Amino acid sequence: MLSATSRRAAFAAFNLSLSLAWNAGAQSLEPAATAAADAAAAQGAIALPPVEVESPEAGSLLDTPLTRTDVSSDALKSKRAQTSDSARLLEDVPSVTLYEAGGVSSLPVIHGQADDRINVLVNGMPLTSACSNHMNPPLSYIDPTNVGTAAAITGITPVSMGGDSTGGTIIVDSPSPVFAGEGETIRFGFEPQTFYRSNGDNYAVAVGGTVANDTYSLNYAGAWTQAEDYRGGGDDGRVRSTEYEAFNQSLSMAARGDNDLLVVQLGHQYIPYQGFPNQYMDMTDNRSYVANIGYDRSFSWGKLDARTFVQSIDHEMNFLNDKGGTSGGGMPMKADAINTGYRVAATIPLNERDTVRIGNEFYHFTINDRWRAVPGSMMMGPDRYVSINDGTRDRLGTFAEWEAHWSKNWSTLLGTRNDNVWMDTGDVQPYDSTAGMMNPDADAAEAFNDRSHARVDINFDLTALARYSPDDNSTYEFGLARKTRSPNLYERYAWGTGAMSSSMIGWFGDGNGYYGDIDLQPEVAHTVSATADWHDNGDVPWQVQVTPYYTYIKDYIGVEKRRDFTDMNGNPTGFSQFQFANHDAQFYGVDLSAQVQLWNSDDFGRGIFKGLVGWIEGEDLEVNEDAYHLMPLHGKLALDHALGPWASAIELVLVNDKSNVDGSRGEQYTSEYALLNLRTTYQWRSVRFYFGIQNVFDSAYDLPLGGVSLGDYGATGDLRAVPGPGRSFVVGASLQW
Repeated sequence: MLSATSRRAAFAAFNLSLSLAWNAGAQSLEPAATAAADAAAAQGAIALPPVEVESPEAGSLLDTPLTRTDVSSDALKSKRAQTSDSARLLEDVPSVTLYEAGGVSSLPVIHGQADDRINVLVNGMPLTSACSNHMNPPLSYIDPTNVGTAAAITGITPVSMGGDSTGGTIIVDSPSPVFAGEGETIRFGFEPQTFYRSNGDNYAVAVGGTVANDTYSLNYAGAWTQAEDYRGGGDDGRVRSTEYEAFNQSLSMAARGDNDLLVVQLGHQYIPYQGFPNQYMDMTDNRSYVANIGYDRSFSWGKLDARTFVQSIDHEMNFLNDKGGTSGGGMPMKADAINTGYRVAATIPLNERDTVRIGNEFYHFTINDRWRAVPGSMMMGPDRYVSINDGTRDRLGTFAEWEAHWSKNWSTLLGTRNDNVWMDTGDVQPYDSTAGMMNPDADAAEAFNDRSHARVDINFDLTALARYSPDDNSTYEFGLARKTRSPNLYERYAWGTGAMSSSMIGWFGDGNGYYGDIDLQPEVAHTVSATADWHDNGDVPWQVQVTPYYTYIKDYIGVEKRRDFTDMNGNPTGFSQFQFANHDAQFYGVDLSAQVQLWNSDDFGRGIFKGLVGWIEGEDLEVNEDAYHLMPLHGKLALDHALGPWASAIELVLVNDKSNVDGSRGEQYTSEYALLNLRTTYQWRSVRFYFGIQNVFDSAYDLPLGGVSLGDYGATGDLRAVPGPGRSFVVGASLQW
């Protein structure tokens, strides 16, 4: 952890570099952005994104279903100042919510389905979390300051965009390569950024640089962020195990020809520590190296897209100081993993009406998860605990899609996909192989090792989308889908039935223990979704979009209770042990979003009102319980205003009480709350200044998807939900030229 002196030195160096860069050449340089953005910056103005209410093209279903929401460039810039967690860049997308976890490791949720059930692509890579608690999810491997585009598809995902998922799709990419423009011999770009958030004493520094001619481009991006434990609202005080520090670096090299583009990305992440308030463990080290190569080429017959990548992960868990530190050895847990794969896809326009897309992809994931013995410990020794031994999960996918543009008003998209999933793991080992009532892991390991571990799933997906645009002011989209997801390695192969060993498994943040079932079947989700989009691009632009949906999941991977945990005196602790099991479940709800331009004048600028509402219900039909971790009725209202160099927003977040909970897991009830957020930015030439206040009134509230505050529970004995952050002042600045 950096000392206060080190932090001040880092900030002084950053501010000096910003000052030198500005004095040396900002008068003669302009941002390397679009022409519109260049012009706005030159005039000292911020271009507020227009109200996007244009009628969608009838034939654009393949890439832009109505339920796809792209986060605007200005919204990304604003969000970067507010968070170091890339998942939070999507918080304003209707139906996207977050499981709270570490400071840079939230798990996205779409329509009640989270984590592995969502297809998450980071620079085109479907990365797999390498942790029994999912502390390193895909979006944790890219810093918000290096996100160029972010989007979510919350309805029916076309089969060409991925398989092995039952929820929606999240797509996050680094900025596209920049090349020298017409009349430029060489282009240079430089963008330092710095942010400070008062709650948690949170610092963030990032720098990016580009040098390019008209054929080759080289880009570097580096970011560092560090935070102490944040403070809850009102009288909640410090929320333990919320500290973190993270370093991210990436180097991107690109070359283009008349009809092709090659991009090679190299990345490195180092997280020396990250606290998890709702887990027994914390991250004490996470190192990742990644190489990602993408190639696109246009031919006379269509377009070819290809990608291959490899990622290595070294991940360690133990207890940080909030949970007792590691002076006595703690409980060291180490996982080493590899993600690798390829994807090849071709888009073939057959005629003016028909377009076909076909493709093949293969992804390999392997992990060793082993917990070292602690010398002198009665529980964690004498041998090391082998949780996953050479676990492998291979997936081969093949897909075909047909898009037809039948008329100006009608278009359809039909797709089919096959994913074959091979899973296996080696024999395992408990800390102590001596059988006995006080050591259930010994019998569990023997039973596990006596079985065959290899499993093969043959999965099929089908999707059908239709779009109808009767006039310039309305568009309707209808979709049906059959989506399949195979279990992850921990759902199938976590074997420890002891209280301690099973409590180390689970990404739910509830304090319960979990173990797997080798015979789990893949989940098969049947979804029907419809979207109505009404809009007007006249003198007063407005747009309203409503999406009702229903999903029935056969063989949903739920849980079955095995026993209650007790303390040394036999008293219930409030936590229980569960085994993953196939059930049937259903989810249904409605997403509503709206925006309208309230005024637009030279004297008063432009004002836009935006709002969204999300409602979802879900049940595990096998045990007649409410589905776990469902976001209660929630909404967000915002007034955006732009005038000259100023762009500001007033935002109200409204969340109803969480009363529909899974009682068998001891899920926490949470009360309703309202939060007020304020923010403003000022553009002066190539420098952008940011100021904001989050949770203006310092309201106390609990996070509906935050789970149990285990960090505080260990220190105080109070069992409660994780408190939400209190008031935070945010300041930042960025220079772009």
